[in-house]
Amino acid sequence: MAAAVTAAWAQRLAGVRGLLLDVSGVLYDGGDGGGTPIPGSIEAVARIKQSGLKLRFCTNESQKSRDKFVGLLRRLGFDISVNEITSPAPAARQILKERGLRPYLLVHDDVRSEFEGMDTSDPNCVVIGDAGDGFSYQSMNEAFRVLINLENPVLLSLGKGRYYKETDGLMLDVGPYMRALEYACDIHAEVVGKPAPEFFRAALKEMGTEAHEAQRRAPPRGAGGRLCEQPGRSRGPCPAVRGQVTENLPGLLLVWAQPPPQSPFTPQQSPDKAPPLLQLQTPRDPSSEASS
Repeated sequence: MAAAVTAAWAQRLAGVRGLLLDVSGVLYDGGDGGGTPIPGSIEAVARIKQSGLKLRFCTNESQKSRDKFVGLLRRLGFDISVNEITSPAPAARQILKERGLRPYLLVHDDVRSEFEGMDTSDPNCVVIGDAGDGFSYQSMNEAFRVLINLENPVLLSLGKGRYYKETDGLMLDVGPYMRALEYACDIHAEVVGKPAPEFFRAALKEMGTEAHEAQRRAPPRGAGGRLCEQPGRSRGPCPAVRGQVTENLPGLLLVWAQPPPQSPFTPQQSPDKAPPLLQLQTPRDPSSEASS
């Protein structure tokens, strides 16, 4: 029986090289005690890994360093390592180094380790993330003063989500605070993280895959992005990695070497042909369209 199931999966996944998975709201919901895994998600990740597919986890998590984030996920039961995570803070650090920028860090205390060793004296830019309780009039006004006094202000934002879901309800994300600084200083932030095209290109590069090989799967209109046994549908080439960002990715990306004509994931095929593991949930999650 097991051999038959393995053979069926091999046929269904023909031509698929790897997956990029979102994390928050897809694998787990945050909250007290670290949050709770979404039912079936731990098993889903294990089955994807057993299939031999390349796998990376793309997250806009900016309240924890990658080490702490992976520690949380492992405590919840996920088999995930730091080198499988693509997150905004390391990407922002690289930008700061390349441009010789000295940041004022408006970020959560638990993510400051990602910027350890950087010169933050006399800042000539602002990096903003989901600072949680670190957001205050004083911290926002300090960020405003840095930006408004610069001839060429630079605001790097670790994502731009409006809100996200935790077990006790919805939480404001970094986006509203980013927009406040944009409005006050009459500037546009550079978003480092989803849905910025470079964020996905970096994740694909780490997998050894090109952007034109990426296909997106998303749930039907109004659906959430959770891994489970309900049918989803293919949307064809992913707009984010092609530089035509229209919205956040609520689910996952399928990365192809070459889309096979009879693949169960091509837009021409019926959604019920797709492997159950890779299908997406239909009940609406109110945070899905704004989740980080």
